[in-house]
Amino acid sequence: MEWYLALTLMLGTVCVAMFIGLPVALAFFAANVLGTFLFINGDIGLVFMPMEFHNAINFGLAPIALFLLMGEILLHTGVAFKAIGAIDRMISRLPGRLSIVSIVGGTVFSSLSGSTIANTAILGSVLLPDMIKRGYKPAIAMGPIMAVGGIAMLIPPSALAVLLASIAEQSVAQLLIAGIIPGILMALLFFAYVIIRCIINPSLAPSYQLDESYLDKAITFSLNIKGTPIISATYNGAAKRLINRLLPFILYILPLSIIFIVVVGSIFFKIAAPTEAAALGCISALGACYFFKIFKKIITITGIEGADFTFRAIWKSLIETAKINTMILFIIAGSLIFSQALSNSGATDGLLQAVSTLNLNKLTIVIIMMAVLLFLGAFMDQVSMLLLTLPFFLMGANSFQVAFNIDVIWLMVLMLITMEISLLTPPFGLLLYVMKGIAPFDVTIGQVVQSALPFIAIEVFVLALLIAIPEVATWLPSMIK
Repeated sequence: MEWYLALTLMLGTVCVAMFIGLPVALAFFAANVLGTFLFINGDIGLVFMPMEFHNAINFGLAPIALFLLMGEILLHTGVAFKAIGAIDRMISRLPGRLSIVSIVGGTVFSSLSGSTIANTAILGSVLLPDMIKRGYKPAIAMGPIMAVGGIAMLIPPSALAVLLASIAEQSVAQLLIAGIIPGILMALLFFAYVIIRCIINPSLAPSYQLDESYLDKAITFSLNIKGTPIISATYNGAAKRLINRLLPFILYILPLSIIFIVVVGSIFFKIAAPTEAAALGCISALGACYFFKIFKKIITITGIEGADFTFRAIWKSLIETAKINTMILFIIAGSLIFSQALSNSGATDGLLQAVSTLNLNKLTIVIIMMAVLLFLGAFMDQVSMLLLTLPFFLMGANSFQVAFNIDVIWLMVLMLITMEISLLTPPFGLLLYVMKGIAPFDVTIGQVVQSALPFIAIEVFVLALLIAIPEVATWLPSMIK
């Protein structure tokens, strides 16, 4: 069979299966059965498929489950929500405050859920009604909620980045570190845009009277031993307003920042491998939740709540992690068999040889790859795009690496950003229609697109910057080689 017919058959099977509503894992499984039978020794290939599935699941994928567990723990114990509330107190006088909170909250929840689509639906349902109620215009209310997934996919811990590096058989540590500078840059640009836009046009995010009665309340510290107050002190001085504003930040944000330092720091300074760093992150998350519970039990402070650190919350975290991780492992195994079937059919080599004969330069090849991802984002989520294109993009990067000096880590960072942009790109970006579905009835699809365009422009700017200056992504990981 000619390579282009084999390619059409395999890709067509996956696309048709997903189009009729099959889950991604089953769509790849259907293509695998067909491809294995046709291109890998017929019945013999099908007999060896379970063994190939077993070999595809290895210890290198452990960070995915551990990062998911870390996020689920913070989510189900309520610690993540309390952190967002603390940030809300800190920036109460900032222009476009709720939009800033949505950026921070969206980054947190995107990194926990691993799905920008689910994140947009959840945050849109929770934050958007309050923003509209406060008089925020759709142009500044919806855009940040849809755009923050690009930050979360770059800044560790990112389960999608671990998935990408694991399937590509590249360094998980280097990819996680490579996303830090682009992610921080994107976040700063988002913050700057919202603040500057709201300063220029205050009507986009009208100021309103905040309930700051808590700032005038006395602060009571009480040390309790077995429920009996041993030491108790009440503060009514001039510093109480400052303490009331800063205390939630100190108690909720700083312990969580330790988790980031533990995960990233242990990888960067080569103290731990990514799997070990993810395990340390889980332990740190449990420690932070336990701290909140014990702190509230032993020391009572006005207006400070403890975490829901119960067996039920931890059990739910484990169950949700198992569900998501099982799905991911099935998808990974299916995609690797899919790659083998493509390789045996000659489709991969045929496509790469056809591209090689075009005498394209490095920039053109990279732009074509990014354009394909932008197109697929119209009807696929990130995981589906990743698994469908990686057999070609990765082998393409390896084939052209010597001739064009393509850095695979740099290419994967570009892929992460492009996949997020594709979900926002009109007219068919999936996030646009998710937002339209949860927005008030009087919000039109045109307003949704308009709110997304400035953030698309920012993400495209960061993408162009990385293409022009690869060192933005490659410098930091080069420090840990």
